[in-house]
Parts: sequence; structure tokens; C-alpha cells
Amino acid sequence: MKTLLVKTHEAWLATLMAALMSRTTENKRVLTEFSDILWRHFTWIEHDLIRRGIDYDYNRENIPIKVERLKVMLADIIRRLNDLEILLVRCEDTALKERIRTDLEYMRYALGKLEDEEVKAFDMNRRYRKIELDQEATDALTLFLFEESYKEYELIMIYNYLKAHSDDAFLNRIFQILIDESFFHLRSFGEMMAEMGILGVPRVIHESLYKVADIEKFLLDGIEEEIAAKEQCKELSDAVASKSDELAKFFDFINYQENYHIELMREAVAYFRAKRVDG
Repeated sequence: MKTLLVKTHEAWLATLMAALMSRTTENKRVLTEFSDILWRHFTWIEHDLIRRGIDYDYNRENIPIKVERLKVMLADIIRRLNDLEILLVRCEDTALKERIRTDLEYMRYALGKLEDEEVKAFDMNRRYRKIELDQEATDALTLFLFEESYKEYELIMIYNYLKAHSDDAFLNRIFQILIDESFFHLRSFGEMMAEMGILGVPRVIHESLYKVADIEKFLLDGIEEEIAAKEQCKELSDAVASKSDELAKFFDFINYQENYHIELMREAVAYFRAKRVDG
């Protein structure tokens, strides 16, 4: 089951990356939906491991995605889904096993029917929607997207781990909001990276980042990181403002969203402190 978790993690990321690199509406829709399903599989398998008292981590293999044709990526995903079905024999939860098996069966069928397309997500053009940016602004945007896409993936995994190990409804509501928001940011930044020909898979995160001993301190540190990210967003918005009103407004939009994330984290810190006083 631990191997099933790892391989589902990898299949989810591979499918998400394929969705980001695709420029065909139907292909992107199907791949996005299937990546969402595989993410749910991942959380269900994780819950089963926790329920059975089995320790696990989020380590995984690197996922090669640099392809020139989407069909190569689709074939790789189908192979991964075949491997998952073989590993399902280890799943003792009959209902979960049958749900995942039938999902995999349909996904393989549907992926096999998608049309091929040329992939330009790795051509290093570093241009976004024909917007003319100078070298400094282009470099700043490139660095921001790489750093923030990794950060958003990291936050998804961290908050998911915390939520999976918490029975506290108040905290889990906050964790789920932060997971959903990070998914939106990861996909937004990933779409931009694909457009600019610089799409990349986020690197593996160390277990010390998500196996958090002091959640209150983690949240306080996270607030400081969010404040720093807001400043970086503002700097980027200012750097591109004279060249692109579209990009400037987008990064202001992201910046304003961070305000709510900070408030949610402050709520969680206050909740921890209140519990400590009461307890």
C-alpha cells in the first residue's frame, strides 16, 4: 500500500503536468479532471494507511515530462495506471479497491482516445501571450514562476499531511481552503510556465517539511513567508506594469489572495493558543 501511494502520487503529478502542457481544450479538460481523480485516490489511500497505523512519506521518483508530442506523455500515464492496477492487489479495503480499479479502467480507455498534439511547453521561448517584456522583467518572471510553483506544490503536500492527521474540524476547514488555493496557484503558474516553454515538475519535498512537530510555529513561520511572497508579487507587478497591464493585474490578484491566506493562518494560530490556555 505504501508503494501504491507513491505510484499514485507520481501518476497524479504526471497527469497534472500533461494537462498543463496541452493546448487542446478537450485534452486539457480530460487530463485536468483525471488528475483531480488521481489526487482523490491519493488521499483515500493515505487515509487507509493512517487507519491501519502504517507510517509513510511523500518521497517519489523524478517524473520525466520533456516530450515533443502529447501521445508520448499519454502512453506514459497509461503505463502508470496499469502499474497502479497491479498494485491494487495489496489493498484490503474492497470498496476502495473496486472504486480505484474502475476509475483506472475508464481513464485508460479515455486517455487512449485523446488526439495527439505538438507540445511546446519546453521550447524555452520565455514569452507570455506576445507580451513584450525586457530582459530584467523576463528574468524576474521566470524566477518567480519556478520558485512559486514549487512553493505551491510544497504547501499542497504539507497542508494535506496536516489535514490527514487531524480530527479537528476547525483546523481541517482552514487546511482544506489553503490546499484548494494552492492548487489554483500551482495550475495558474504552471499554465504560464507552459506558455513560456519552461514547464517543470516541482522537486521532491523533504519529510521534515510536512511531518511538523510544532504546528503553531509552522503557521507563524508560514505567515512570515506569505508576507515575503506578497512583497515579491508586488515587486513583480511593478516590474511588468509598464509593459503589461494584464500581467500586473494578475499578480496583484494573486497578491490580494495571499491576504486571506495570512488571516486564515492567524485564525489557526489563535485557535492553538486558545486551546493551550483552556487545556
